Amino acid sequence: MKNASFKDFMMSALMLATVFCNLSCYAGNQFLKKGNRPIAFSNKEVALCDSWIKQRETLNTNYLYQLDPERLLHNFRINAGIKSDAKPLDGWEAPYIGLRGHFTGHYLSACASLIEKNGDTLLLKRINYMVDALSECQQKLGGKYLSAFPENDFTILETKFGGVWAPYYTYHKIMQGLLDVYTLTGNKKAYSMVLKMAEYVKQRMDKLSPEVIEKMLYTVDANPSNEPGGMNDVLHNLYAVSKDPEHLKLASLFDRKWFTQPLYEGKDILAGLHSNTHLPLVIGFAKRYENTDEAYYRDVTSHFWDILIHHHCFVNGSSSGPRPIKTTPTSRTAEHWGDADSISATLTSEIAESCVSHNTQKVTSALFRWTALPQYADVYMNTFYNAVMALQNSENGTCVYHLPLSSPQNKKFLKETDFRCCNGSTIEAFTHLNSNIYFWKKHSLWVNLYIPSEVNWEKQGVTIRQTGNFPANSTVRFTVSSQKPSRFALNLLVPAWATKPTKVLINGKPVSVDSKPLSYITLERSWKYGDQIDLIFDYELHVKTTPDNPNMLAIYYGPVLLAFQTDKELILQGDTAGILHSMTKHGNDMVFTLKNGGTEYKLLPFYEVKDATYGVYATLRKTE
Repeated sequence: MKNASFKDFMMSALMLATVFCNLSCYAGNQFLKKGNRPIAFSNKEVALCDSWIKQRETLNTNYLYQLDPERLLHNFRINAGIKSDAKPLDGWEAPYIGLRGHFTGHYLSACASLIEKNGDTLLLKRINYMVDALSECQQKLGGKYLSAFPENDFTILETKFGGVWAPYYTYHKIMQGLLDVYTLTGNKKAYSMVLKMAEYVKQRMDKLSPEVIEKMLYTVDANPSNEPGGMNDVLHNLYAVSKDPEHLKLASLFDRKWFTQPLYEGKDILAGLHSNTHLPLVIGFAKRYENTDEAYYRDVTSHFWDILIHHHCFVNGSSSGPRPIKTTPTSRTAEHWGDADSISATLTSEIAESCVSHNTQKVTSALFRWTALPQYADVYMNTFYNAVMALQNSENGTCVYHLPLSSPQNKKFLKETDFRCCNGSTIEAFTHLNSNIYFWKKHSLWVNLYIPSEVNWEKQGVTIRQTGNFPANSTVRFTVSSQKPSRFALNLLVPAWATKPTKVLINGKPVSVDSKPLSYITLERSWKYGDQIDLIFDYELHVKTTPDNPNMLAIYYGPVLLAFQTDKELILQGDTAGILHSMTKHGNDMVFTLKNGGTEYKLLPFYEVKDATYGVYATLRKTE
């Protein structure tokens, strides 16, 4: 294949796609053509209304306001030989840490998101100041290179293929932050800086042989120090803006065949790989498909998702844990994918890295846009409530690095001064809690999340307001506002857990609907001002087990993963039916008690757990 022409390669890829199409239940003709794909509403078209979700967003926003731009700029200025009197940051942003500068990139992206969404003039002034300061650093460093660590880190990577801490990972964060500042706030200087940073990467890559590049980007070791981050993603994002074929060519250098080809063929190669080294690459593959319409990268992304979700994920959609071959201290407990369908033996206190959950959501949302299939929306909802919302402290907005699911465990919230990768990815993710709720295409609207919010569907001349207290309350209301009657189809997600019939009322009157799980209820009519739709779910208690051990289970109530308050290993007696029958719900609160084996347990939503010692997965011991 190495010497084959591009045409031959694509023909071979097409034949392979035919052979392996049965490996993913979402392959083949279920992928929609570009003109027929659902489109996500932009940040500024969807506003969160008052709710517990909105409160979580506000906690994150307040933290962004508290950060000092001078401290975020300090390491960049020192690296450029510019005097700085600011106090250096701590944690992974300390002056001696190889990743210094990565959090500043996340910060730029997060602030740009809030500026686009809310028109925040204070943050806009701050971001423009930071771009000017970073531009001065770039000029001092020769006009193209920009980082808080010296260029020599790249030289070491290119010659020793390690020995430094992931310079491309950090470089990507800075590039993406500046690109987001341009695309979301219109700062042209930021765009010029990204172009120069890309040119710097091209100049370095042009000097390297294909063999050196392959070795440099071969990331199969435990905790690879050559982790490239999302370099392919940011360069594909840049190409989407610039349309410069050189940017596509440069991005393609980071799309490595050693990783893509087995996935294209439907082979599960995830065991042993460092999870968050490779998830950003898949996000880049997805962007490449959206840019170029290359079916190869669509199928790579689809097969990866299918393998990850169905064979490597925990009950709440998160993943990562101990490595099958343990060669480093971290690999014994955390950050890697294990053997397929082997979950029960991986439940250490350091599983489910937060970055992994955030990045998995990006892949899931892309696949929904390509297919409009409810399976993707269902997984996204589960991960949203039971992994993403569960990783943040509802009192102060801090986040966890790992989200353990065994017992007894505690959520170890990171200090605000840690500045680890998960601090950075979380401050971004929590500026996008209004994303992926609604999608539209022509005269159709999809609702994939039941979050109090308002969407302005300008092309249809309609505003829809969603209210309620989902998931604590199973009734969701939609109210239509429009200047004149508007005909469109409203598609309401029926998740997999909705096994009892879901009711729909329009203006207070029941309507007959098909509400089978993993489908959409489609309501098509001419909607007028003031029309109300009530969606009423009927929750049930149910269990999910690990694929390798039917006696290791987690308990859900409708969409909500429940956690036991316990300071001991969680071992239950009896059978599943008996356990569910013995659970008692307390009034309208989503709080339960379970009497089992002489112990009375309290259970509450996992996303509400803060300081309590808890367990999610329980081991079932059947009695005679």
